[in-house]
Amino acid sequence: MIYLLDTNAVSAPMRVDARMESWLSSIGGDDRVVICTIARGEVLFGLERLAQGRCRTKLEGKARKLFAVLPCEPIPPAAGDLYAKLKISQQRRGLPLDENDRWIAATALA
Repeated sequence: MIYLLDTNAVSAPMRVDARMESWLSSIGGDDRVVICTIARGEVLFGLERLAQGRCRTKLEGKARKLFAVLPCEPIPPAAGDLYAKLKISQQRRGLPLDENDRWIAATALA
């Protein structure tokens, strides 16, 4: 099984989220946990928005450690096809979803 983490899931260990840490430790040895370019960019954007200081430095260190162990997968071409279908489906049903979340979902589906 491959688990593609969204931005909230990537950020959780940086905040010392016990539930996420417990879940990550329960992942089987044959399973893979990855992030995609979009989630990585969102985390880095969040860090860039922070004022320089001890808190930002600490979070940047945590992000570097996570990025070192979580492979960053590229967005496959098929995700574009799935993105289009996902977006139109949501619009027709009146369901809001952030653009980046749509891309992450399409990447996971691809």
